[in-house]
Amino acid sequence: MVPHLITALTGPINELEQRILESMPAIERWFRLEWMEHTPPFYTSVDLRNAGFKLAPVDTNLFPGGFNNLTPEMLPLAVQAAMAAIEKICPEAKNLLLIPENHTRNSFYLTHIETLVRVFTLAGLNVRLGTLDDSVKEPQTLNLPDGGTLLLEPVQRQRSRLGLKDFDPCTILLNNDLSAGIPDMLRHLHEQYLLPPLHAGWALRRKRNHFRAYEEVAKKFSKLLGMDPWLIHPMSVAVDGLDFQTGQGMDALQAQVDAVLTKTRRKYKEYGIQERPFVVVKPDAGTYGMGIMTVRDAKELDELNRRTKNKMCTIKDGRPVHEVIVQEGVATHERIHDAVAEPVVYMMDRYVVGGFYRVHAERGEDENLNAPGSSFVPLAFAQATQLPRPGERPGASAPNRFYMYGVIARLAMLAASYELEATDPEAENYS
Repeated sequence: MVPHLITALTGPINELEQRILESMPAIERWFRLEWMEHTPPFYTSVDLRNAGFKLAPVDTNLFPGGFNNLTPEMLPLAVQAAMAAIEKICPEAKNLLLIPENHTRNSFYLTHIETLVRVFTLAGLNVRLGTLDDSVKEPQTLNLPDGGTLLLEPVQRQRSRLGLKDFDPCTILLNNDLSAGIPDMLRHLHEQYLLPPLHAGWALRRKRNHFRAYEEVAKKFSKLLGMDPWLIHPMSVAVDGLDFQTGQGMDALQAQVDAVLTKTRRKYKEYGIQERPFVVVKPDAGTYGMGIMTVRDAKELDELNRRTKNKMCTIKDGRPVHEVIVQEGVATHERIHDAVAEPVVYMMDRYVVGGFYRVHAERGEDENLNAPGSSFVPLAFAQATQLPRPGERPGASAPNRFYMYGVIARLAMLAASYELEATDPEAENYS
């Protein structure tokens, strides 16, 4: 199923789809050479937006939390990718300690953790769950919606190793994005593999670095295909020193909103796009769709109501927002049953393992869909019959559309690899 696109099927996205399909051998070789030079993140999910004239990633998550939304048909791909990733990192790996988010009572999230446990068990590992939550002193049994259970155990630190009672892992997989900071428990674990690394967590990671790296990747890729990088890249700029409650820094924010809108209008004029541009203001660190605001005119920032100010002030774990990025808005013109939809692509190691549409019936095409009330429709990435089919009319073939999504998502994953290398505190060139 290709979701209904409001825009005409002759638009630039169909030209991009055709160009990507025609260039498939060159693209795959280019990725192969890049992965010889760079290490992919262990697992990644990327939110894409398809405006009909532009397809771009708007969020890259290094602690993905929706493996439960992949179909059973996609799991063999995930298992194979997990095997490849583990073999590369620690071929003799036997025990894997999986550390989920604290306060893991959300049934969807627990089902996601159950899926991860299943994937890594099928990949040949003994998997147990350890929590960083200080309030958990004894093993806890967590009930799952399907009637199954998970056992969550308190982690134990012994010298420079982290494990559980009677369980010594060689690899620790974080599914906790460290929004609340880096616990001492996780520091200086030089004898074990910690994935992803600590600087991938939101205690240290910044979106500005990611989108700076993505711009570099998009330019390289666009040169390969002979196209305008703007078609796959959302312009963005960072603003610091903000306080939404007191109004501190709002002049600087307005100036940047105005600058990004002006640049976007220029590109719209160049491509004959009749839509009204917008920007999205979002925290420089953090996820879960919190603290996000759509702005169509810089003057709107003069009249923020109390509710909007409160929404923009703090995000997950009560973390205050003083740094944001102003990003060119990419509308989503895709619909499933008349509800706004955006594709989310899941990857492990350097492989696309599946994905789904995030659908929200109560949100507009210029709004954040990662919000209460969203639902998920799986993408048909994984069946053998869904390999790309060159020669089919652009916009008419689900496999071709999903292949294009996978290419753009892998560009974002490659950008995350660049980003992690550039921000590694232990690298010699880190500044």
